[in-house]
Amino acid sequence: MATVAAQAHFSFGLRTGVTNNVCFYDEHTVVFPSGNNCVCYNSVQRCQRFIPGSEKSRAMRALAISANRRYLAVSEGGGKATITVFDLQHEQGRKRKVLTAGDMSDPEFVCMAFSPDSKYLIAQTGGPEWTLIFWLWEKQKVVTSVKTSNSNNPVTQVSFNPYNNMQLCVSGRGVFKLFRYSEGALKQSSFPKVETINFLCHTWATEERVIAGTDTGRLLVFESGDLRREISLHPNVVQEQSDRQVDPKKNKGTDVDEASAVSRITAILSYSKGFMCSMGPGSVCLFEKTEEDSYRKSREIQIPPDPYSNEVTAAECQEVDTMCISPAEETLAISTDQGQLYSVSLSSVDVHKEEQLHFEFLSQSFHSKSITGLSICIRKPLVATCSLDHSVRVWNYETKALELYKQFQEEAYSVALHPTGLFILVGFSDKLRLMNLVIDDIRTFKEFTVRSCRECTFSHGGHMFAAVSGNVIHIYSFTSFENVLNLKGHSGKVRGIEWSLDDSRLVSCGMDGAVYEWNTKTGKRESESVLQSCSYTGVAFSSDCKTILAVGTDLTLKEIQDCQILREVPADDVANTAIAVSHSSRAIFTGTSSGTIRAIKYPLPVQKEWLMYQAHCGPVTRMVITFDDQFLLTVSEDSCLLMWRIIDKEGRGLKSNRQIVHTEEILVTKSDLEEKNQNMLELKMHLEELQMENEYQLRLKDMNHNEKMKEISDKFSQQIESLKNAQQVMKAEMEKQEHEHKGSFADLSLKHTKELKDLELSYSQKLIVEHKRYQDFQQKYQGMQENYENQLKSAEQSRIQSLEEQKQLYEAKLQEKTQLLAQCQEDAQQQIREFKEIIKQVEEDEERKIHDIQIQYEKKLHTEKEANTNLKGETGMVTQKFYSLQRQIDDKCTDINKLKHERQRLLGLIRSLESDIEDLKRQIAGHEKTNQDKDRTIASLKKKNQELEKLRFVLDFQKSELEKQMEPQRDNITEKEERIHLLEEELVQIDKSNTQLKLSVTELKLKLRSRDKEMQKEMQKVKDLETHLQRFKSDLHNCVGFIQDPRRLKESMQMIYARYVKQTDGVEKSSVDEDIQKAFYRQRDHLERTVNTLKLRLAKSAEEHEKVYVRIMKENVTLITEINELRKELRLARTHLKDYKAQLAAFKKSRPTSEEVPKKEPKQEDVN
Repeated sequence: MATVAAQAHFSFGLRTGVTNNVCFYDEHTVVFPSGNNCVCYNSVQRCQRFIPGSEKSRAMRALAISANRRYLAVSEGGGKATITVFDLQHEQGRKRKVLTAGDMSDPEFVCMAFSPDSKYLIAQTGGPEWTLIFWLWEKQKVVTSVKTSNSNNPVTQVSFNPYNNMQLCVSGRGVFKLFRYSEGALKQSSFPKVETINFLCHTWATEERVIAGTDTGRLLVFESGDLRREISLHPNVVQEQSDRQVDPKKNKGTDVDEASAVSRITAILSYSKGFMCSMGPGSVCLFEKTEEDSYRKSREIQIPPDPYSNEVTAAECQEVDTMCISPAEETLAISTDQGQLYSVSLSSVDVHKEEQLHFEFLSQSFHSKSITGLSICIRKPLVATCSLDHSVRVWNYETKALELYKQFQEEAYSVALHPTGLFILVGFSDKLRLMNLVIDDIRTFKEFTVRSCRECTFSHGGHMFAAVSGNVIHIYSFTSFENVLNLKGHSGKVRGIEWSLDDSRLVSCGMDGAVYEWNTKTGKRESESVLQSCSYTGVAFSSDCKTILAVGTDLTLKEIQDCQILREVPADDVANTAIAVSHSSRAIFTGTSSGTIRAIKYPLPVQKEWLMYQAHCGPVTRMVITFDDQFLLTVSEDSCLLMWRIIDKEGRGLKSNRQIVHTEEILVTKSDLEEKNQNMLELKMHLEELQMENEYQLRLKDMNHNEKMKEISDKFSQQIESLKNAQQVMKAEMEKQEHEHKGSFADLSLKHTKELKDLELSYSQKLIVEHKRYQDFQQKYQGMQENYENQLKSAEQSRIQSLEEQKQLYEAKLQEKTQLLAQCQEDAQQQIREFKEIIKQVEEDEERKIHDIQIQYEKKLHTEKEANTNLKGETGMVTQKFYSLQRQIDDKCTDINKLKHERQRLLGLIRSLESDIEDLKRQIAGHEKTNQDKDRTIASLKKKNQELEKLRFVLDFQKSELEKQMEPQRDNITEKEERIHLLEEELVQIDKSNTQLKLSVTELKLKLRSRDKEMQKEMQKVKDLETHLQRFKSDLHNCVGFIQDPRRLKESMQMIYARYVKQTDGVEKSSVDEDIQKAFYRQRDHLERTVNTLKLRLAKSAEEHEKVYVRIMKENVTLITEINELRKELRLARTHLKDYKAQLAAFKKSRPTSEEVPKKEPKQEDVN
């Protein structure tokens, strides 16, 4: 046997085509089929527990979980259909019972259900028989069976009534039947006309109500097996029709038109508030029960669109297969036809009523079609897979999570991860693409013209990669992306390639039966092994790279070295499809076409020695072992990725010689980084704004709370004063009542003492009389006892004598009988001899008679043949009469059918009237019960009144003590209020000073603004003067040019004078302007000094204000805490006062009854 074993660790995938393929075991654990196993997945701990299928099983058809969540039933097909019941409370899912259909011809169990008490199990077989089998499963006993349908109408669901063990429901195409188990058989209890309706699912809403969904999107309600109404699917409106208006035949004409507009209802489930059902692709609707015994559509939950898919409605078009709800009704889980698991929290449905709700993945998204590629890397715990569902996924086998996911427009045939885990190769039908694994995406970097690449792999060093196109292997350099080598030699398609550890060699196998070993430097073949009768599907190097291991269609595992086959390990009847060799050279793992995995020790054994595990339900396409020899990863055509932990005999993980360190680096583009940094900054700014807003709102709330506190304290003081007055009044009433009770108590005590004395005298006389009677009876008893003893002695003596006489009689009779026996034996022997002689004579006579009879019958045969020919002519005439009579019979049958239909319609009316009568009877019984309950409550209230009278004295004492405790607390409240008033006055003064300072600051700002405006005006004047000077200089320069022409010079000077000299008092203006400027400068300096001093004052006042504010806030906090404590004490005092009031009110009510009692007693004494 193999020294290394494999243990199922985790599964990524859901097996489709299984009825009821999701169910809750507890609040956080879900059971679903994956491969050829059932998986128990805990969503909180993210761990899985496996329940393997049976060895000969080839098809898992249905699951069912018991009502107590302990047992799981699994229906499997294959050689012979069986149902296996597992105990889920056992750690490894212990197999309890295996149920079969007995003598039936290999049926297939389509659907199953447990009874509410988990004792019975029903299962529906497939066509053409469609038999429902009823088991007492713990004893493996078939209780009964019944045929539910014919070959043309398949059954889709069976279920038990959750309120009744003996009632079942069966639904399907044209089938809706209720059965009841009685007198050892299943008897049909309803006959609705539903031949044209295709039922896909149903659920029990109440003990007598079943809601069923159809393929045309109709929700039909059945009461006691009869179709009563239909639930409309419009939001906020439930249009219900009576049983006369619901016409099942309307499907004939309208189903074709409505099928495109109305969605199929494929799953339905009831819960405490109503029921939920799938409403077409990608949506689930919740219906709540209303007070009018109808249903209202409350919410709709949808499957969200896939963010990584290029197709808009790929995820939204999924059809819901199964729905299940957790035991506490907190979580809803669904499975879809594309092999996905979703869940939603039902508590969030109630909270977010206005928002659109969406499902979330239960663990992560899975592949929905056959997985074609599998690859791992060295530097990261990553696994890459590609599938025919056009997707490439990258998983983390340590965290058991989906790291990256990308959807493409075409199918992906092969995949290979770079040893660093940062790059990936994906083979498509037209090209081979090299992609970067970015932080949140897979982006194409380079494309190679390699068509329909079914195999690709990186070298161990990562500097080269090999890709297969048909029968040619292309080797590329990863650094320069050049085609280094083209390895040609295979005549058929290449099915497997692998690099050696030092990357100097490459081994390949193909459909042509050839295994070639190539030199990757020269491109030449180093060794070859050709076996044309075998087409190889997988190849691998041994751990030391000296030998080659290959598997193929000839059902053997071959070990090849130096062009020769060293060993062959034959398989049974199943071909090996994939192979993986451990790096520690201790074991080899092979995958088979049936989905099983075999662990074979290395060096290969001579005999068939291996460990076999149930893994997948389809052929294993790829398998690989991680570089640290800890995990085995397998994929299959069933779209599942399975992780296996490799262990030794003692259950420990293998120790690897390699020390592999996993890195955490990832690729990020510069644009993505910049976007994320910008988003971070924006979020920080938004956070700061929110914090400021929250602080401001908190301050406002504090102010509002302080005002409310004042109002509440005033109210409480008023209430306390009113309660004091009420208490004084109550005290006066209590004193009066005490005096009255003392007087009545003295009168009653005197009466009772008199009655006691009278009773003592009467009972003493009775005791004397009874003592005398007792003595008389004792004397009679002694006499009777003596008489009976004498009679017993005489009876014993007579019995002994009679016994002796009977013995003597029977001995004489025995002797006579023995003599008769001897004579009878002699007579019997003589009779035997006579009979033998008689038998011989009879045989001879019979032989003669047989011969005579034979001659007679031959004559009769001849006569009967002649008569037969005559009768044939007569039969022709009779057949014509028969056909005419048969037509008359058919006409009568049609009349009978019409009468039957009328009878069934009248029976339906009678049943509805009977149900109404039963409802009225129940209402009458309920009224009677309520009357009885009221009588009981009246009696209990009378008893409580008596107890309250006893408690009154104790409560008065407690009340006085509480009042004493209240007085010091009131004094404290008054002191605290005075302190609060003082602090508020200080706050008002500070606010006034702040307002004054703000006004002064605003005035100074206005002055500054006016000064700034004046400064700007002066600056503008200076600029104007400068421009004036420049113009004057330019004119002078032009005038100098005419210095030799005096006339023109004079004219130019006159022009300059007229232009620039306007008034004679220009000198005075300039002097005045200089004085204004000096005054302006003085005022500006003065204002700047005053502004500086005011700034200093402002800073000092702000500091003082902050100190005072902090001090006031601290005092406010202490006061608020004290006020909260006082509030609590006031609440306690209020509750005590309410109790006192209630007790006093009860006492007042009981007073008149207690006063009436002593008045009635003297009247009774007078009568006596």
